[in-house]
Amino acid sequence: YPYMIKPATKMPVAKILFKSTTSSALKGAIQLGITHTVGSLSQKPERDVLLQDFEVVESIFFPCEGSNLTPAHHYGDFRFKTYAPIAFRYFREMFGIRPDDYMYSLCNESLIELSNSGASGSLFYVSSDDEYIIKTVQHKEAEFLQKLLPGYFMNLNQNKRTLLPKFYGLYCVQAGGKNIRIAVMNNLLPSAVRMHLKYDLKGSTYKRRASAKEREKTVPTYKDLDFMQDMPDGLLLEGDKFTAVCKTIQRDCLLLQSFKIMDYSLLVGIHNLDQACQEQASEEAVAGAMDQRRPQGQKSLYSTAIEAIQAETGNMGPLDTEDKTGGIPARNSKGERLLVYIGIIDILQSYRLVKKLEHSWKALVHDGDTVSVHRPGFYAERFQKFMCSTVFRKVSSKTSPCKKRRAVTHGPMRRAGGPPLSTQTSSTSNPLPLLQHQISSDTREDTEGDNGKKWKSNSSNFIYIALLIQLKCNTKCFTTVKNIIRINRENPSLPSSI
Repeated sequence: YPYMIKPATKMPVAKILFKSTTSSALKGAIQLGITHTVGSLSQKPERDVLLQDFEVVESIFFPCEGSNLTPAHHYGDFRFKTYAPIAFRYFREMFGIRPDDYMYSLCNESLIELSNSGASGSLFYVSSDDEYIIKTVQHKEAEFLQKLLPGYFMNLNQNKRTLLPKFYGLYCVQAGGKNIRIAVMNNLLPSAVRMHLKYDLKGSTYKRRASAKEREKTVPTYKDLDFMQDMPDGLLLEGDKFTAVCKTIQRDCLLLQSFKIMDYSLLVGIHNLDQACQEQASEEAVAGAMDQRRPQGQKSLYSTAIEAIQAETGNMGPLDTEDKTGGIPARNSKGERLLVYIGIIDILQSYRLVKKLEHSWKALVHDGDTVSVHRPGFYAERFQKFMCSTVFRKVSSKTSPCKKRRAVTHGPMRRAGGPPLSTQTSSTSNPLPLLQHQISSDTREDTEGDNGKKWKSNSSNFIYIALLIQLKCNTKCFTTVKNIIRINRENPSLPSSI
């Protein structure tokens, strides 16, 4: 085939070929196949999803010279299969994706190959508008996803706000006698936002540290032990966001456990807002370029995390940051402002016989509870505990602006028994000396009238003084204050009720 690497080529074959197919030929075949299948599907009338729709596989042949249904191309003959097209069309509609936007994002411009391949050797592509990730999956993973579709359908109808991957399509390219299966998913980490740190977290500790080769990358993907060393205090979230994150993780883990899924990870991308201030100009330029490539009306698909959190907290309003791409506001132990992007990935690993044997073998040499592979129930429990006690920590909500103003106003009140308030000034008059005289006189009268029994504290007096200053009262209010103080002396329980 014309896309086969010639022996004389000096380029590294391992990085060019995938199952005897060049990356460029694979990208072209994917785009041709998706264009045809989505276009033909849009001509079919919409209907409810039936149980048999999850088992449907459509296939079409793409010869080089073209046919009545397919265009001519230079990628070599290949066959393109689409799994459960009706079901995935329904999923895309639930996520608010229109067919023309889906085709435009994936097929209008060339796909971008990502350098960070998975541990299994999978290829990753991202759409030119940064919305979609295309990942090659193994035969067992594709088969498991097909079986998972009915349960996935049920979960989406019950809970659209989730940290689980959003699957938009499952396809297969047959070329050169090889099957290359691919899954189209949402992009969790937008390239328009620089990720200063990236972690793949499982909640296990056995061999959970980034390798030396991984650390040489521009943006390494660190692991659990690295996170515990880099951030011993975790990522600090406000109370409502912390609760929402933990509830979402708990609900998703329960679903994964019901399908006997394990060995999944929480992908965490951290954008440091304070650190990025120096790069603001370049970041805005990149963001502007990305906005130009995105069609108008296209929804940002990597906002899964913040959508889930806002849904849990009942707050669907704008965030307190300038973020437009779905990051969760957080802080580190230094107080630096962060945007955290999270999502559960690698959910296509079931606890099959091979995984059971792997866990048993590792448990003989190491502590069985620390290894990654484990039975689904234990894995889910350990995963939740690690995320909600080590990765994310709860902090009190920030003081609101009105509370800050009240704190400034009440600051001098803490000096009860010390020097009287003397810092409050006015451009017209300063009623404070007269007010102090009235209070002192009233206190002396109260003391004499009660046979030397002094009123219990002057702190209440200062409360009323501060109240007058806050309300900007003039000297006509002093008589009222004097009467209030008398009432307070005679009825000690009254101020608390007021």
